[in-house]
Amino acid sequence: MASQIAKPRERALEPDIRVGFVLSPSFTLLAFAGFIEALRHSADEADRSRQIYCSWTCLGPSLDPISASCGMETRPWEVYGDPADFDYIVVVGGLLTAFGEHAPETFDFIRRAAAQGVPLIGLCTGSFVLAEAGLLDGRRCAVHFRHRQEMIELYPKVIPVSDEMYVMGHDITTCPGGTAAIDVAVELIMRHCGKARALKGLAQMVIDEHRAAHHSVRNPYDDLANCGDWRVERAIELMHQNIGEPLPIEALARKMGTTVRQLDRAFSTHAKVSPARFWRGMRLQHARWRLMNSSRTVTQIAHECGFADCAHFSRWFRRSFSESPRNYRKRRRQAAAAVN
Repeated sequence: MASQIAKPRERALEPDIRVGFVLSPSFTLLAFAGFIEALRHSADEADRSRQIYCSWTCLGPSLDPISASCGMETRPWEVYGDPADFDYIVVVGGLLTAFGEHAPETFDFIRRAAAQGVPLIGLCTGSFVLAEAGLLDGRRCAVHFRHRQEMIELYPKVIPVSDEMYVMGHDITTCPGGTAAIDVAVELIMRHCGKARALKGLAQMVIDEHRAAHHSVRNPYDDLANCGDWRVERAIELMHQNIGEPLPIEALARKMGTTVRQLDRAFSTHAKVSPARFWRGMRLQHARWRLMNSSRTVTQIAHECGFADCAHFSRWFRRSFSESPRNYRKRRRQAAAAVN
């Protein structure tokens, strides 16, 4: 019964956008806070935080507090009611180790929202909640690169995407979390409230610009370049220097003055993969960047990134990114043209 409200939402006029938040057990605070702060700053004139142009509420199976992954608690304002009361239902994901703590009512509410045509948004591992509800089969879904393999293993019918800020559809939007949640919120505010109001929120949060969906995310290998293990750091440096002419791992280890066994052990500890697999992934990431940012042919890019031939490159690219290099280039350029 949606009449159990912990905080009233009195307004003089109907808002342009109405959002209901569903918080997962051990939800990620940054994704939630970023999205709701974008709404708050755009919802009113000056900085008075009144819910005039945008409105929001926190929903749950009960009014019991929900702990974030950092330990902070948020109490839902309302229990699940009619999803049609909202323009969007935003599912904020949390630690996957707490995934089993979701109440059955949460999945029922999400499925009812989908059945009634209410658009759903999955932030962070909120995409896993939507996948568990059976709503992402055969669809592209933006996930954090650290969770990509888990998505593949748990939901093989879902197509994970880890190189875009968000994947936005008319009925379901997903984003990997973090500050990308702000970009999703700003995109929606632009649609419903206008660009000026959306940019007002960005200015209030001291954010330089709104990033579009096709914006390239941080390279997942950057963190390892400063992991504290000299073997991994030096190996990555040499891999970058020889991106087009990959050396046998034995030769790489000799250049570093270490052994293949020690190098394998270091990469297993910090990267969770072998040096050879890591290097191939780095070359594929570089090739993907070239597909979007150069006019080189696919064959040229394949050779420049150290692959024996175009067929070998295309096979590994499809295995890693679920589409061919040519389809990737076409899709990304069309998306960029649509924005510009």
